[in-house]
Amino acid sequence: MSDPGHFEVERTIDSITIGVRHRTDLGDLQALKESIENLGLLQPITITPDGTLLCGRRRLEAVKELGWRSVRVWVRSGISDDLKGLMALQDENLLHKPFSPIESEALYRELKKVLAEDAAQRQEATQFGAGAAEGNGENHGADDSSAPSRPGDARDQAAILVTGANAHQRLERIGRIKDVADDPTRPAHVRKLASDSLDQINNGAPVSSTYERVMDLARQAEADPSLPDLDALAEEALKRICEPRTRRTNPSGTPRKSEWSTRSFVLMWTDMDGWWTHYDAAEIGTELKDAEWELLKRMHETLTAFVEEARDARKTTMPTAATAS
Repeated sequence: MSDPGHFEVERTIDSITIGVRHRTDLGDLQALKESIENLGLLQPITITPDGTLLCGRRRLEAVKELGWRSVRVWVRSGISDDLKGLMALQDENLLHKPFSPIESEALYRELKKVLAEDAAQRQEATQFGAGAAEGNGENHGADDSSAPSRPGDARDQAAILVTGANAHQRLERIGRIKDVADDPTRPAHVRKLASDSLDQINNGAPVSSTYERVMDLARQAEADPSLPDLDALAEEALKRICEPRTRRTNPSGTPRKSEWSTRSFVLMWTDMDGWWTHYDAAEIGTELKDAEWELLKRMHETLTAFVEEARDARKTTMPTAATAS
């Protein structure tokens, strides 16, 4: 019996490597041993081609205690060298350097997939075992645990094996940022922020706030694809700083309708609210280059004129609101 990425063989128990990352508190194995004696090992353990244990620590120990010399195993191909090295560790000193947050996420993602596959196979084997034992009213379920109690089990196990702690939420967030950075369908400025954020996380930036910043921008871009890339706008403005500025009009002489929606305007200014609290005016005044200073002055002048024009229109169309402006 085989499976894509797997093949099943008989392997001597002594040839299987058990790393320190596997749990040592295996609990009571008696029910599992009785199940295996009655029904056999319905679900093989999973190892790498070089004999490193990936899944099935309790199953392996149970057959050892039963005196088995060999056991059926799934050999799982396509495992990265980093994951094989992590799972085979016999001494923490063998890990020459700690994994970076991005490396940890990659290992977590890979191991989570392997554990989820094993859980699905165990669930199928447990159902088969239940049916086989139905005649005598017993459910031995020759497995090292019941079917997964919740979808997060593989995530919890993978996080603990990779990091030594139940840090799956942190790793999932890093993974989401990486998915955004690698998604060619997303706007370039969203992907750039995600990519830059991964570098910042590797350099010690907090994951939670960095994740929220990336997801907020991604959600804004999804809600209104017309939202501008502010970095690109700034670069374009600097290139055109010396060009004469005239307000574009329709052939009739009336101003053109906005190219961007009112919604994009609200989102942009809401996002920028309070920006001045993050800068020192004296520092900005002394450190801006001439072209950058001219851009700041032009933005101030045009914003003032824009607000005055918008206020006049508001007074005309919303007289009750005029006094509040």
